[in-house]
Amino acid sequence: MGTHAELEAIVDRYSGESTALLQILREAQEIEGWLPPATLTCLARLLEMPRARVEGVAGFYSFLHIERAGRYRVLFSDNITDRMAGNSELLDRFCNSLWLERGKTSEDGLALVDTTSCTGMCDQGPAMLVNGWAIPQLTPARVDEVAELIRSHTPVEDWPAALFQIEDNIHRSDMLLDASLEPGAAIRAAATSGPLATLEAIQCSNLRGRGGAGFATGLKWQSCRNATGDMHYVVCNADEGEPGTFKDRVLLTRYADLVFEGMTVCAFVIGARKGFLYLRGEYRHLLAPLQEVLARRRSDGLLGNDICGQPGFEFDIDIHLGAGAYICGEESALIESLEGRRGIPRNRPPYPVTHGYLQQPTTVNNVETFCAAALIALRGGEWYAGIGTGKSTGTKVLSVSGDCVRPGIYEYPFGVTVRQVLEDCGAQRTQAVQISGPSGTCIDATEFERRIAFEDLPTAGAFMVFDESRDIFEVASNFVHFFAHESCGFCTPCRVGTTLLRNVIDKLHKGKGSQHDLNQIFKLSRLLQSASHCGLGHTACNPLLDTIKRFRPAYERRLESLEFEPAFDLDGALERARAMTGRDDAGAHLRTDE
Repeated sequence: MGTHAELEAIVDRYSGESTALLQILREAQEIEGWLPPATLTCLARLLEMPRARVEGVAGFYSFLHIERAGRYRVLFSDNITDRMAGNSELLDRFCNSLWLERGKTSEDGLALVDTTSCTGMCDQGPAMLVNGWAIPQLTPARVDEVAELIRSHTPVEDWPAALFQIEDNIHRSDMLLDASLEPGAAIRAAATSGPLATLEAIQCSNLRGRGGAGFATGLKWQSCRNATGDMHYVVCNADEGEPGTFKDRVLLTRYADLVFEGMTVCAFVIGARKGFLYLRGEYRHLLAPLQEVLARRRSDGLLGNDICGQPGFEFDIDIHLGAGAYICGEESALIESLEGRRGIPRNRPPYPVTHGYLQQPTTVNNVETFCAAALIALRGGEWYAGIGTGKSTGTKVLSVSGDCVRPGIYEYPFGVTVRQVLEDCGAQRTQAVQISGPSGTCIDATEFERRIAFEDLPTAGAFMVFDESRDIFEVASNFVHFFAHESCGFCTPCRVGTTLLRNVIDKLHKGKGSQHDLNQIFKLSRLLQSASHCGLGHTACNPLLDTIKRFRPAYERRLESLEFEPAFDLDGALERARAMTGRDDAGAHLRTDE
C-alpha cells in the first residue's frame, strides 16, 4: 500500500471531503495499481467514514481494483465496431505474446489483460486502455510494440507519444463546429442582456437536451432557477458511455472553451456558484488539457469572482473523473457518483432541478447542449430556432462508425435523412443502421429516408453502420452482453433480467434455441420495461426487439428446433456415470420420443 503520508496528502488535497471519495480512490490506486485492504482501511480512517462504504465504492467501478491487478492494466475495447475491426485476434495475439490469461493477473504481478466496454474510439478502433490511457488504431505491429514495452517494464509515461495520438476526424461541420467564439463573448452577451432575458432566449430557441432524452433546456433552467436552496449547481454530463458515441470527446478536445462558456452562462441564469464537469474515465487523457483551459479562464477573469467585471458574479468549475461505470451517464447516478458514492440511480421525483447535488437545485446538461447554449446567448434564440425543424431546432453532431469509408464526426441541421449521412460517410451496401447506440433504434434499408430529429429518430449521437456482410444477430448479441455487464445490480428486474437475456442469446448462439426462447425475449422485455428502476433496464431489450422485427431470419437460422428443447443435455451429463458403472445399454439412457 501507499505510505500513510502519501494517502494523507491525497486526502488533504481534497480537503478531506467525503464527496471526493471516488477521486481520492482513483489517485490512491495510482500508487500501486490497485487498492490493497490496508489502503482502504487507512482512507476510511482519514475520511472518518465506515470502511465498508469505502470498499463498497471501490468495488462498484470497473477501473478501480480491490484485488491485485498488475503494474500494467490492459483493457481491450470490446464494442461491436472494435470486434468488426478485429479486436479478438489482436487480444489473442497480445495474450500469447506475454503468456497471459485473459481476466487474470500474471503470476509475477506484471500485467492484467481483459476487455472493457466502448472506449469512445469507435472511429479509430480497435482501441485499448493501458492504465487508463487510450491507445487507438491497433494493428498487429502496435500490439507487439505494447507487449514489448510491458515486457521491458517501461513506465507508461515513457512510451512513444505516437501510440497515444487520437484523431478528431471531423468530416462535416455546421454552426457549432464552425464556431470561432472568443472566450468570454457569450458571458458578456448574457451579462448585457441579464439572466431573465438570457433564459428567455434559451426558451425561444427551443433548445432540447442533446443527451438523448430531448428535455426542453429552457424549462429545466427555469425550474432550477426558481427552486429553493442554499446553493445552486451546474453539472456537465461528459460521461458519454453509450457504445458508438464519441462526439463529446471531440467537443472537449477542440471546443472546451465553448463548453465552459455554456456552463458559465447557465450559472449566470440559475444563480449557481459552483459547477462540475463529470468526465468519463475512458477520457483520462483529456483531464490535464481541460484543467489547463480552466486555469487560463480563471486567470482571464472568466471564472472565479466578479466574472467579466460583473460584481457578485461568482462561479468556478471542478472536473471529476469517472472510473468505468456506464450507469453514471444517467443524471441521478452521476450525481450520486459526484457525491462520492456508488453510481446508483435515484428514485424520481424529486428531480435534480430541485434536489440534485447535495440535495440542492442542480442543472445537469450534456456537453453538446452547453455548447449550443453559449451560441444562443451570443446570437439569440430566434436565430437558433430558424435552424433544423419545428420540433428539433439547431444542429446535431453525429458519431459515425462501422462499415463506412470515412468514420468520424458529422454535424447536420436536424431533419437530415439517414440516407444522406450514409452517402456522406461513404457507406455502401448498408443493411442496417443503429441510431443512438444499443439503447436506441435499429433500422433497415427500407427506412433510410427517415430523419434524424426528435419527432422521428431521436439520438444522443451514435450512428453505427452495418453492411450486408455483417450478421445482425452478432451485433445484437454484443449489445445484450453490454447491458448485462453494465447493469448496476441495484434492482432485481434489471440485474436478473439482463442476465437471462444474455443466457438466451448465448443459447441461440450455440444453435440450441427454439421458438420458446424467442418468446422468452418478449416476456423479459415486458418485465424489464415495467419493473426496472432506471432507463438501462427499460432499454436493454431494444436491440433484440428491433432486430427480431427487421432481421428475423438471422435468429431463425440459429434455431435447432421450432419446438422447445432444453439447452442442458441431461443424457450427455450421465455419460460419466455410465462409464463408471460399465453400462451403455438402453436402460442406462434417458428415453427420447422418436
